[in-house]
Amino acid sequence: MTSWDEAAFRAGVATEITAFLDAMDARLAPLGADAGRLMAGARTATEGGKRLRAAFCWWGHRAVSPGPLDADDERGLLRAAASLELLHASALVHDDLMDASETRRGRPATHRALAEEHRAAGWDGRPDAYGAAGAILLGDLLLSWSDELLRRCGLPADAVLAALGVLDECRSEVIAGQFLDVSVQARGLEDVSEAMTVLRYKSAKYSIERPLHLGAALAGGGPADLEALGAFGLPLGEAFQLRDDLLGVFGDPAVTGKPAGDDLVEGKQTVLVALALDGLAAQGRDTDRERLARSLGRHLDEARLDDLRTLIVDSGAQDQVESAITGLVEHADAALDRAGLDPVATAELRRLGAAATARTA
Repeated sequence: MTSWDEAAFRAGVATEITAFLDAMDARLAPLGADAGRLMAGARTATEGGKRLRAAFCWWGHRAVSPGPLDADDERGLLRAAASLELLHASALVHDDLMDASETRRGRPATHRALAEEHRAAGWDGRPDAYGAAGAILLGDLLLSWSDELLRRCGLPADAVLAALGVLDECRSEVIAGQFLDVSVQARGLEDVSEAMTVLRYKSAKYSIERPLHLGAALAGGGPADLEALGAFGLPLGEAFQLRDDLLGVFGDPAVTGKPAGDDLVEGKQTVLVALALDGLAAQGRDTDRERLARSLGRHLDEARLDDLRTLIVDSGAQDQVESAITGLVEHADAALDRAGLDPVATAELRRLGAAATARTA
């Protein structure tokens, strides 16, 4: 890939994922039809998506080592980038189960699909328990495979070892961040600062900062390189997740692949919701604040969703989040300007950041 072609890059990542899953399919084939069912779930879970994490990994490498790659190193870097998509798929499978989400990218979530297979086959036991068990195991398997694909990517062993250290940190952060999110939901806290901590560790760091670090580590980047890329990647990752929070309430289901107002139905204590509750309280609208808080995590028809969206808009929270996104992107771009990285990589990272934070899905 001597010049950047985003469509070709995504296709290349998909090809590497397919080749890896084919190899895993052969490995598990002696287990029979049930292993085939697990593999089918793995293929579904890794299909589609923007390949955002893979792209930031690629350009984290090119920012530190902009020289030409031979065919073997190019494929090795592509496989390493693809490993992050397996990590992402693992997180989504587990997240959908914990959030009791019905769909992902317009299709039944893994646990729902497996439960329906159980139900349709008329097997013994509870379909939902079967679906939950399958989703846990599939998510675990994808997490393990992300490590395996990176270890076997084909790049030099010392570079891969450095990248594995980044992956170790990334996995610890995202899993601990996920548990923090679960705990916040259980306590019912509506604190903006705590919601930002959840956002940072559950999503922001593993979406952009750590993929940049992993790519840089594969290129032999040192602490200064990782610090420079992190100064760009962390605020950008926060802006990316704040955009996701807005889409979870105001997004078009036909575009997002998720039901309308899904975050409200799931009761997520997002930064957007925390700001809305604070805003309504500051306006002296305690009854409206209580109505919003009480409605989170409940079945909501379209009329009720529209009512809650209106409360969020009137509270000023939507405008606050949009303003925060703008400020974080400006902060990230300023950090990128100061970094003095390869100009081609700098331009592409800026473009990727703009696309990630202004998206509609």
